[in-house]
Amino acid sequence: MVLPLGDLEKTRIFPIATYALIAINVLMFLCQIDQGRSFTISYAATPYEISHNVDLPSWEINPIVLEGTREEISDQLREQAHVPFPIWLTLFTSMFLHGSPLHLAGNMLYLWIFGDNVEEVLGTLGYLLAYLACGLVGTLLQIAVNPDSLIPTLGASGAIAGIMGAYLVWFPHNQVRVLILRIVAQMPALYVIGAWILLQVLQGVGSVDRLGESGGVAYLAHIGGAATGILIAFLFANRARTIAAMNETHDSWLYQSGSDT
Repeated sequence: MVLPLGDLEKTRIFPIATYALIAINVLMFLCQIDQGRSFTISYAATPYEISHNVDLPSWEINPIVLEGTREEISDQLREQAHVPFPIWLTLFTSMFLHGSPLHLAGNMLYLWIFGDNVEEVLGTLGYLLAYLACGLVGTLLQIAVNPDSLIPTLGASGAIAGIMGAYLVWFPHNQVRVLILRIVAQMPALYVIGAWILLQVLQGVGSVDRLGESGGVAYLAHIGGAATGILIAFLFANRARTIAAMNETHDSWLYQSGSDT
């Protein structure tokens, strides 16, 4: 197993959006713990709700059997509660929910490692819009494959996959510290992120025939998010090259200043 620990390419900005996203995700998880399972299920994106534009009530309010779906109501549906806004907005609230502390920790680690460099290229607002766009496309792809599923979709993985996709295009040669078994080594981002995306594609293809039957990793959300991030990266390739040139000039100036003292 290869676990990224950090990249060696520093930025010239304070990545306020990246840190804010990490803080929001952590706060939302604490809210999940406080509010309980029903809160998580209700504010996650349930494919049937999105595809049919219906806010499913809780089992206690109105026990129903959905037309066109399985006859038995799932445990998730029993704990569904109304949300105080149009149901399609759960496409966004679901991005800030996580299924476990490990799920949260893994996502935030990847965001912390790769987010700041992408934020430097796109700027704070552009970065936030890209993050949400990648998460939205990823979730929609996951839902589109099985729109009648009652299994909620949640997590920041699609959005973060998009950030990683952009990083891959712009900074393929940046060195990333990784933990391989018990050894800390350095590898180019091309290998680290490229291998991760390839794994998502292989796992996603293998999981298509099982979607909606049980929970698990939303591989298609990862694929959709990464593809969106890669597209955004190509659209803003010139800006990335400009930032890279500025950083090289800045580093060269610092090196020369240090040599003269």
